[in-house]
Amino acid sequence: MTRRIMLVTHPTRPEVPDLAEEFAERLAGHGIEVEVVPEAPPTHETVPTDRVVSPKSPVPSHVDATGYELVVVFGGDGTILRGAEIARPAGVPLLGVNMGRVGFLAEAERDDIETVVERIVGARYHVEERMTLEVDVLHENRVVAQNWALNEASVEKSARERMLEVAVEVDGRPLSTWGCDGVVMSTPTGSTAYAFSGGGPVVWPQVQALLLVPISAHALFARPLVLGPDTRLAVEVVPHSHVHGVMWCDGRRTVELPPGARVEVRRSATPVRLVRFSEEPFTDRIVAKFALPVTGWRGPAAQAGLVRPAPGRHRGGEV
Repeated sequence: MTRRIMLVTHPTRPEVPDLAEEFAERLAGHGIEVEVVPEAPPTHETVPTDRVVSPKSPVPSHVDATGYELVVVFGGDGTILRGAEIARPAGVPLLGVNMGRVGFLAEAERDDIETVVERIVGARYHVEERMTLEVDVLHENRVVAQNWALNEASVEKSARERMLEVAVEVDGRPLSTWGCDGVVMSTPTGSTAYAFSGGGPVVWPQVQALLLVPISAHALFARPLVLGPDTRLAVEVVPHSHVHGVMWCDGRRTVELPPGARVEVRRSATPVRLVRFSEEPFTDRIVAKFALPVTGWRGPAAQAGLVRPAPGRHRGGEV
């Protein structure tokens, strides 16, 4: 059976077309077909409350990754999130090649194309699953939009000059009401994205949890929260505030929130499957992507050639 790869590319980076052509030719030499996803025109329309649209490089509606071995992305994290919209419904693994700055979701860099080709040809990779979120938007006691997120769902103010007043609920119980710029509800994967910018903690991917991060909240109790993976979160736009909000999923898909609208978030049963080439610890990825200084680190005692005291003893003799 013919092996097929779907390729999603950044729409404007000048180096991408030549790189995509080289990538496709190399794989074709090994009998692997590559289909490049066409660009759909960006959407700039006003968003009604009864549907969700993607204003950033929307995925053409006819694109279906079913039957493909991989969805490969050439771009930054934004393009990889676009690729996730294609890969997730089909359950196809997603491989990101970073063409941007940080590229937290990517597994390879632009100079690694030869290695990427070799790994794909030899099927030498493994797949890890990342938690996603199911998101419902309700208004006047009916569901007006449904969506999902790999990084985060956020409720934000739609006008700069006024704060958004929201009521936050955890597992069916009220937590607090905030006047704020917004609230971010994040997965561990999204903890290094918008939630991180809002002061939230970095959560290792193997930790099953949800994050709740208020953005510029005018309140004494407005700290980021780490919650259980089965927690059900809700954010309501307070009806008497007369201020509209907007809900974003992964910074790509959006719906308007009039006063009284409610956004419900819960863990999804459908993950995003990410391709990994190595068992690199997440700590190493954090250090590399954030360019963290590690000067002075000596490593574990055994690695440094040191001998630890035996249990029950210390340098002064018997305990």
